[in-house]
Amino acid sequence: MKNTHLEHPEDTILTGDLSVLDWFTEDSYLSLKMDGAPAIVWGTDPATGTFFVGTKSVFNKKLIKINHSHEEIDRNHVGNVANILHHCFDNLPDFPGIIQGDFIGFGGDDTFCPNTITYVFQETITQDIIVAPHTLYVTPTNDLRDAVASPMIECPDSTEHCLFIFPECEQLDEDWSGIVSFARQMSTLCEFIDDKKAKRVKQQLNRCIREGIVIDDLTQDAIAFDNDMDVNVLRLWSLVKSIKDHMLFTCNNNGPDAYIGLHECDGEGYVRNNYLGMYKLVNREFFSHANFNSTKGWEPAL
Repeated sequence: MKNTHLEHPEDTILTGDLSVLDWFTEDSYLSLKMDGAPAIVWGTDPATGTFFVGTKSVFNKKLIKINHSHEEIDRNHVGNVANILHHCFDNLPDFPGIIQGDFIGFGGDDTFCPNTITYVFQETITQDIIVAPHTLYVTPTNDLRDAVASPMIECPDSTEHCLFIFPECEQLDEDWSGIVSFARQMSTLCEFIDDKKAKRVKQQLNRCIREGIVIDDLTQDAIAFDNDMDVNVLRLWSLVKSIKDHMLFTCNNNGPDAYIGLHECDGEGYVRNNYLGMYKLVNREFFSHANFNSTKGWEPAL
């Protein structure tokens, strides 16, 4: 798939794209979504054949910020992001392709909080850096803007200086056909909205989650009225979200212990991928609300 932002399954149905209903029923590859920051992209630059590191800004459409040296890191980035990239440049192993992963932290401890979730390992990490790789990229040209993403199936080997975190995940078998069939029947009652209106509705739904507002019948009616839309679309959104939430409950992993504040959790969530697409399974009321309202300990990539 193209290098695009991962969507919540329920958000995709607002415009009438019902392919996610089939996605629920298909065999899929499941991986843990680690809550690291910032995102690190590294490997071999197809344009130069040399090693590089960067953030997701290596994929920028106009101002590409790709770093083949410490001097370029200082030119393209500042603050904590620049510091992390300097360490990644020195400690990440060479790779013939392109990888994206989440930066978890620097070694020397057993507890790390790179973003919203705190991870606790069973022993002190001795490597210099800890990274959770998750995505491979290939490009049909020498231009990173043409990169196509696919989930990483096998973790690269850790080294003396870099620990790669790649937890094993599984999803319990369950028959999703009944509830998916009901959702499909419900969709026949819907007058779906266009992309422009869907963008506004998603912003409003995210605002509700951020502010802890329950998206119940009254909230759905208010959003529908404000956007002059069929409330049945939001009712379908809630049903698809409930399918996602139940699927999330059937997933587990063997990753490090994870906490939000003092509350133990199963991590940020999962990424589930099959031929119909790649979507994230995240408890929005728990993780997304905490993520929206947390104070970040790192600067955004510049």
